[in-house]
Amino acid sequence: MKKYATPTLGFALDILTTPSQDTSLANSASQGDPLGDEPAFTHALTEELLVCLADDADRPARLMEAMRYAVMGPGKRLRPRLVAYAAQACGAKIQDALPAAAAVEFIHAYSLIHDDLPAMDDDDLRRGRPTVHRQFDEALAILAGDALQALAFETLATRLADPRVAARACAELAAAAGPGGLVGGQVDDLAGAEAAPPETEARLLHLRRIHARKTSALITVSLRLGAIIAHADKPTIDRLTRYGQAIGMAFQVTDDLLDAQGDQAAVGKRVGKDLDRGKLTYPSLLGVEASQTHAAQLIATALDSLDTLAGCAEPLRSLARQILGRDR
Repeated sequence: MKKYATPTLGFALDILTTPSQDTSLANSASQGDPLGDEPAFTHALTEELLVCLADDADRPARLMEAMRYAVMGPGKRLRPRLVAYAAQACGAKIQDALPAAAAVEFIHAYSLIHDDLPAMDDDDLRRGRPTVHRQFDEALAILAGDALQALAFETLATRLADPRVAARACAELAAAAGPGGLVGGQVDDLAGAEAAPPETEARLLHLRRIHARKTSALITVSLRLGAIIAHADKPTIDRLTRYGQAIGMAFQVTDDLLDAQGDQAAVGKRVGKDLDRGKLTYPSLLGVEASQTHAAQLIATALDSLDTLAGCAEPLRSLARQILGRDR
């Protein structure tokens, strides 16, 4: 990969947050791993992101500013953490997983930029700050999203040491982010409730199919990438896939609950917008209490899928439990 002038790390650490209730990754798998605690991982991930987002004569300064604004703002860093935790649970060093962790964050950030555009959800607030098209302009926001998507695959192709792993990682991420994954789910989500079947059960199935692609696909591939980097066997990858599918759906259910009854200041974005736009949501179909029960059942399913990974998967168990209590 071409080397670029890297912005200062201090800038990023001031705005990058990792709101984990468990501030340590310490467990049997992390012993001896210098990145096996949360502050060290956050620092290393920040460095990786900034190296990839560095300035260069061929990279327009305003474009890079918008890309860094989108990626380096406050956020949960859920998907990069899943890459790292999965790699660690399968016996790899977290350092080896950092390029994939950065790549999934680039895809996630690009999707949020485009999701917020006037042609889509038309949001003015994201993570407690103006959305990219409000902070800069709409054309630059579109291009920043385009550039982040390309940068994700450049990062995998050039910063993963094993070319065979890099090729597989590119294929996995492309499938999760493309027409059969994130983008396809977004298309059906934008169509709203009017495009869904009239019967309640059919509508619920339609909603699950949307979010299995729009939300769960990128969460699941994050785990698969970590396992692939660790050269895990197929049964282990399958278990992590089931875990990812379950927490991905639980994350979406809790997201719908936050939109229905969350506090805007805590959530960091406008709430109540799904109902205003006629979107299908779990609370609108099941009710709040049943949605909460459904989320808890999904987390139980996720935890069950980790049984054979023993103590090395404790960070994944902790993260799953945190999803139920999230307020943003």
